[in-house]
Amino acid sequence: MSILLQASNLSKEYSGQKIFSDLSFAVSEKQKIGVIGKNGAGKSTLFRILTGEEKTDSGEIIIHEDASIGYLKQNNDWENDESALNYLVRQSEKPEWRAQQVASKFELDVDKLKEKAASLSGGWRMRLRLTAMLLKEPNLFLLDEPSNYLDLNTLILLENYLQAYRGSFLIISHDREFLKRTCQETIEISKTGCYHYPGNIESYLAFKEQKLGTLLKANESLERQQQHWQEFVDRFRYKASKAKQAQAVIRKISKLEEKRITIEHEAGINRITIPAVLKKNNFVLKINDLNIGYGNQIIVAGIDFDCRSGEKLAILGLNGQGKTTLIKTLTGRIPTLGGSFHFAANSRLVYHGQEEMDAMNGQEQAGDFIRRVASPDLKTETVLKMAGDFLFREEELKKPISVLSGGERSRLLLAGLLLSKPDVLILDEPTCHLDFETTEALAIALQKFAGTVFFASHDRTFSSLVATGIVEIDNGKAKRRHEEYGEYVSRLEKRLWKKSEEEEVIAPSENKSLDREKYLENKARQKKILSLERELEKMQAYKQELMEYFLEHYSDYKSKKVQELEDIKRLIKDKEEIWLALNTELENENQK
Repeated sequence: MSILLQASNLSKEYSGQKIFSDLSFAVSEKQKIGVIGKNGAGKSTLFRILTGEEKTDSGEIIIHEDASIGYLKQNNDWENDESALNYLVRQSEKPEWRAQQVASKFELDVDKLKEKAASLSGGWRMRLRLTAMLLKEPNLFLLDEPSNYLDLNTLILLENYLQAYRGSFLIISHDREFLKRTCQETIEISKTGCYHYPGNIESYLAFKEQKLGTLLKANESLERQQQHWQEFVDRFRYKASKAKQAQAVIRKISKLEEKRITIEHEAGINRITIPAVLKKNNFVLKINDLNIGYGNQIIVAGIDFDCRSGEKLAILGLNGQGKTTLIKTLTGRIPTLGGSFHFAANSRLVYHGQEEMDAMNGQEQAGDFIRRVASPDLKTETVLKMAGDFLFREEELKKPISVLSGGERSRLLLAGLLLSKPDVLILDEPTCHLDFETTEALAIALQKFAGTVFFASHDRTFSSLVATGIVEIDNGKAKRRHEEYGEYVSRLEKRLWKKSEEEEVIAPSENKSLDREKYLENKARQKKILSLERELEKMQAYKQELMEYFLEHYSDYKSKKVQELEDIKRLIKDKEEIWLALNTELENENQK
């Protein structure tokens, strides 16, 4: 496979602060790579460098002539009176039937495409921009945190598209489930470079955890040896007969210290503890025939449900359907348009959202803010631990809030709110700026939290861990659904898959039957290719298990295991040949 892009020894600093250095990797044809890293590791900066929006301080980027890079735009670039369809045709220079074909994969039907692009709601605008990018048929495209902008429906539709996509892509995401379903390889970026792992996110995190365990054991062994020798030094350093030996041992201790392995991040050690609140058994919220919206425009009508204390309700629905409107209404940011809602008496309610971040005093130091909002009965070490859990060390706590990034403000606010000992937490996309470990640590902490949580989040891992109930907003109605979050997602996937199966493709009238036939043949090939890739992934995983068995039991020969390895190798080879043949057929058809 030919290389599309190469990055060699890239380094970047802002105001003397190192973002990353010596970052090198390459992307070849048909590589699907998830890009991960701690907050501030420079993932988005890297994408801006790759697209030419920023320059690297040192190093080299080579984009090969065969590479066509696509980047999902966040800005609106349509004309005032331009229809959605005309926008797609103008942007992609593709015929209408092809634009409709790709748009249909994101539920942009003929009626929706007739509407003015500028009049579409935020969720549909995102689908339109996504369609425009994909219509240009890049063989390498970049997605930066798509789950921060896409609703669950669109994210599932995008997953389906990416699974069948024949090109390469790099995706930055903190949504572990999204990366697991779409990416076959993983790159982790850190300040000192990057590590390219030839497996998906689940395999990489397991590998990382295992590697961490090995490193910790090595350090523990060094510490035991150092302690043993230090005891010798302490006993004999000042005895003339042993002085020379003691000095020799001191040198050995110093050399051992040089062998100590620096561990940049100890995966899996994050533990967030939310200060305890009194557990209650009453209804914390009652909503009666509530209408919500802005001005005189009702967005959702007739909302009617109760919530018991201790429940964790996920607010779900398409972008633009009213999730944030409901949250703002419940927090008193906007007035009701009819009906009523009541929280239980003496409920202490806190809200994590953009308005609260905007209201933070920029002159106040981060540490002063978190101590001020924390419950006065909490000890200083509890406050500092929570700050550390949200990636604020001593030097960061001395910074004024005005110099913090949007992500840092979000994390600071979240830490402060949890320390304020609320009864009710209302969270609007709380995980947007959190890495995997912190997201899952927060989810586990919220599971144990005795209070009530209302939240809107596009992160499926977080939502599945936290949600004990669901409120779905759809077509102007809000309903309590009595099903688990995983069941809801599965039902949604089945509905979207069925709709995709039944979609009608509109082709030019003079070649309609021919284009339809070609499309269906290609779609059948893509399904078969996808099925083969899933089979191969399982086979490769089993092959890896066998290889690891032989490494661990190299002296224990078992003919049955050897035969299993030979059989799986043969099966993988056969499947790969079929996969290659189908891909060749598909490429030949697409070039006609």
